[in-house]
Amino acid sequence: MKKENILLVVVALIVGLLGGYLVFSISSKKETPSVGGGLPVGAGSPTDYQQRIAEAEKIVASEPKNLQAWIQLGNDYFDTGQPQKAINAYGKALELDPNNPNVLTDQGVMFKNIGWYDKAAANFEKAQQIDPKHLQSLYNLGVVYATDMKQPDKALKAWNRYLEMDSTSPTAQQIKGMIDQLKANPQGVK
Repeated sequence: MKKENILLVVVALIVGLLGGYLVFSISSKKETPSVGGGLPVGAGSPTDYQQRIAEAEKIVASEPKNLQAWIQLGNDYFDTGQPQKAINAYGKALELDPNNPNVLTDQGVMFKNIGWYDKAAANFEKAQQIDPKHLQSLYNLGVVYATDMKQPDKALKAWNRYLEMDSTSPTAQQIKGMIDQLKANPQGVK
């Protein structure tokens, strides 16, 4: 493979992953706008995250059945690069609401980040069983199959299902590029 093609594949993958992460992060935060006392979503600074995490930890310690607090805690751990803590918080949320495709997808992304690709794919598949129109889980399912599990047929299936529902968004355009890369290099997108 030519150096230019490899570089194109790498750049497109990075752009795709970043775009997917941003779309995913924004969409998951819209569903959980605050925790307990109305903590603002998207505050962003490390101090804000530390304060929000500390507050959410207090809430779940005193209210272990507070679904929104567990989700927000998972989201804050996600956003601060603490995948194992995010997995655990999302796990608690899933104990309370096992059929939440957004939480399953968020936890799946964290599984992917620590290299548990089978668990990531299982979460994305379950999210699809619950909500066949859940685009973010389809996107991530394709990424895991293409980049981590080296199963291009499954990646293409997931991404083609995505494109049946959304063929014009920026994420759809990224998927089209990744499909082209995958067809050019069936060993998987790198």
